[in-house]
Amino acid sequence: MGIRIGTFNLNNLFSRFNFTAEIPDGTGIEAVTEFRFDDPTKFRLRKYQGRLVSGKPQAGRDKLAARIKAMNLDVLAVQEVEDVDTLTAFARTELADLGYKHVVLVEGNDPRLIDVGVMSRLPIGAVTSWRHAVHAPADTDPVFSRDLLEVEIYNASRTKHLLTLYNNHLKSHFVPFGEDQVAGAKAANERRKQQAEVVARIVAERTRPDGSFAIVGDMNDPPTSDCLTPMIAGLSLVDGLAAAVENPPAPSDNPPAPARPWTHRFKESGKPADYELFDHIWLSTKLSKRLVQAGINRRVHLGGDGSDHDPAWVELDL
Repeated sequence: MGIRIGTFNLNNLFSRFNFTAEIPDGTGIEAVTEFRFDDPTKFRLRKYQGRLVSGKPQAGRDKLAARIKAMNLDVLAVQEVEDVDTLTAFARTELADLGYKHVVLVEGNDPRLIDVGVMSRLPIGAVTSWRHAVHAPADTDPVFSRDLLEVEIYNASRTKHLLTLYNNHLKSHFVPFGEDQVAGAKAANERRKQQAEVVARIVAERTRPDGSFAIVGDMNDPPTSDCLTPMIAGLSLVDGLAAAVENPPAPSDNPPAPARPWTHRFKESGKPADYELFDHIWLSTKLSKRLVQAGINRRVHLGGDGSDHDPAWVELDL
């Protein structure tokens, strides 16, 4: 059977269920009424750094949905989603035609409230969160910025385990303004390398060397990064996107986008844009032999369409 698996950073897919209300004052003239939401037993307000978390505009949600529909995937790993209710609502509304009956998300560690999740047409078996994993036994803080989400994928009749999917969102390069940029960048790289080491350790413990598994997600580094070597070399992974074909063609830029696969574009003022393959699909040796084709759903606008990342996918013959 053919199965299509992809990964997509949804760029802050927060809940669309915000509300306002106008209450008649009894005179027939609508008046503004003030409500206080200060009872934590009745209301839950999502905030980051003291500010309310805003929902993703409907136009942005529609763009994400259009791109996901264009790929027509059986299983989609996603990053930067607020919670399971938000992801479920997205699957049941904008993506209703795709039949994603199985939705998984476990709250992770990110202070921005962004998590990783999975939507699938195919049945899901065991789900394991590694959000509490540490790099060294004596560490008190978890190593993953978000989570390492482990999900078993089965065939439609639930009679065969097809593969195990590991979805992650590794440490970003961002260093907050006001902090030492050099030291911050070094610390971020070190944390990303530690995360790659822990991914390698966990996957090696959970799967057989000849097992069928895929490690996907926003790695915040290109495949050639030394930070990712412990994971890639340690597990003898095969890059599922090495020969990925982009569709549609990349939008025009000066200088043009590179011919190699890429999913993220960063443009610093006064400098050429930096194109990198941050969104990866790594296949176990066994699974790589089943690779049929791979693709990247290319943005239309340089700044991105609904997300600053482009989704990537592979098709496997299982």
